[in-house]
Amino acid sequence: MSVSFEPQIHGATSDVFSTLAPGGYEQVIYCQDQDSGLRTIIVIHDTTLGPALGGIRMRPYASETEALQDVLRLAKAMTYKASAAGLDLGGGKSVIIGSPDDKSEALFRSMGRFIQSLGGRYVAATDIGTTGEDLTHVRLETPWVTGVPPEWGGLGDTSILTGLTVYLGMKAGAEAVWGADSLSGKRIAVQGAGKVGMHLMGHLHKEGANLFVADVAREAAARAAQRFGASVVPVDEIYDQDCDIFSPNGLGGVINDDTIPRLRCRLVCGGANNQLAEDRHGLALEAQGIVYTPDFVVNSGGVISAAADLRGAPLAWAEGIARRVGDTTRRVLARAHREGIAPSVAADTIARERIEGIGATKRMLVPGDLRHR
Repeated sequence: MSVSFEPQIHGATSDVFSTLAPGGYEQVIYCQDQDSGLRTIIVIHDTTLGPALGGIRMRPYASETEALQDVLRLAKAMTYKASAAGLDLGGGKSVIIGSPDDKSEALFRSMGRFIQSLGGRYVAATDIGTTGEDLTHVRLETPWVTGVPPEWGGLGDTSILTGLTVYLGMKAGAEAVWGADSLSGKRIAVQGAGKVGMHLMGHLHKEGANLFVADVAREAAARAAQRFGASVVPVDEIYDQDCDIFSPNGLGGVINDDTIPRLRCRLVCGGANNQLAEDRHGLALEAQGIVYTPDFVVNSGGVISAAADLRGAPLAWAEGIARRVGDTTRRVLARAHREGIAPSVAADTIARERIEGIGATKRMLVPGDLRHR
């Protein structure tokens, strides 16, 4: 039987709202299904532009607090990502507390029932720990899911377009740093050889970049070495790699007080979500003379693919939107240079301006509107 449950809160209930208010979150839902073992948190950050889109992440979090902190940050980033990409979508995210080794059809169908109960306010996709096959089980319970395989009517693997948009964002970053967007001969340290990292390295290899790769899964790094001639670097040494570009493509929070002094690059550009452990780390990169292409701008291929799914649009439509990401990245970097601010601040500002502008038009009423309400 599926039931909702309340999180274990220490202190007054008002403390929860005090925590959520500064981030502008609309809804946080804790759910569990004891029969399937599902324990999930779904967060809807902002639906000003449209329904909240965000992947289902599955990880063995050490605590509910850790899971909540992760999903809150991810949901807010999705709002900004959709806005920066020019999509009529809001931001959300969900996390399943558990090991991907414990997946089952029942678990994901239960997840689908909870998503269905939200009536389209939240639309799911894949994320770390989940696959398109997992989403087919979710789809059996709700239409509010994207990224299912083509035989299910979807556009399939969203990481393909994400690899493309990171590549285009990296070329824009290279142009800002070196005056030309060519990546031929550039030494690029790729952290994470998962789905996005592999698609990205395919583009980079084709252009003639020199690749260094590290991944906690040795077999993934070995595949990159075999396919692209990448040099394998120990996981704990990738930050120290002498390179032109550092590309984080795994978990978030890797740009922090400990790693920034170790970076030996001119540009940071990758597909991982929430690469900055804290907002101030964007300023720290700027102070160290390292250009940062904001993650939610360059890794927007997945959300663009999902938007096409929702519209029933073909892959060609999604690819057309994805190819604008290079120009969007240039616009962010140009504004940062013009206003003397960090690129992370410029990207946040551009995303918020669109949300606020569209939100203002939605609040405008003409007399005829009232008759239809």
